[in-house]
Amino acid sequence: MKKTFADQVVEFNRNLKYNGNLPDDFQVLNPYLGNPETIEVMQKFYHKYYNDSNQRKFIVGINPSRHGAGVTGVPFTDTKRLESVCGIKMESAHTHEISSVFMYDMITEYGGAEEFYSDIYINSPFPLAIVRKSKTGWLNANYYDDKRLFEDVKDFMIDSLNQHISLNLDTSEVFILGKKNADFISKLNEEANLFEKMTVLEHPRYIQQYKSKEKQLYIDKYILALKK
Repeated sequence: MKKTFADQVVEFNRNLKYNGNLPDDFQVLNPYLGNPETIEVMQKFYHKYYNDSNQRKFIVGINPSRHGAGVTGVPFTDTKRLESVCGIKMESAHTHEISSVFMYDMITEYGGAEEFYSDIYINSPFPLAIVRKSKTGWLNANYYDDKRLFEDVKDFMIDSLNQHISLNLDTSEVFILGKKNADFISKLNEEANLFEKMTVLEHPRYIQQYKSKEKQLYIDKYILALKK
């Protein structure tokens, strides 16, 4: 029997591991190893919205945050929105993540979760959470925060993107969240020839933190780009 889009994403997530090098002050966290409920809710989410073999557009984030996909296993989805919008309750964790707030406000205007996820798949080129050691403990980090880190994870990222693409994603245009992220994805694209066209959208965290007064403008910009 042919595997659905959902089956393939679940399989990808279940087999995720990073065995490469990392600079000393960085660590990779795998959300699927720490909490068995993460695998459960992630499976429920994908089987609810992706139980088909349709082609979808691809939105590319940076890497999961510890409070968003680092807990739920679903990109840009904290436990609040996982329950209130997607109807999937997580018992073992309660998280609020600002990127998730913007994303779901935009999804509502797009036409709701069902319509949005039937058209669009979101993931990250580095699909695991990264943390960096600081004086006060471990903090969220991005794959591009350190030149050595990027060099270490680059091949893994190309491989991950290719695996996402093989789910049946439209590669004629990819939607990249964040300008700095786009700079690095274009380096990967030059090397691996993944996408024909890259469209850059402001990152939800940046919008929520610095541009919240103009939020509607950015919601319109996203929907215009994604629906054309």
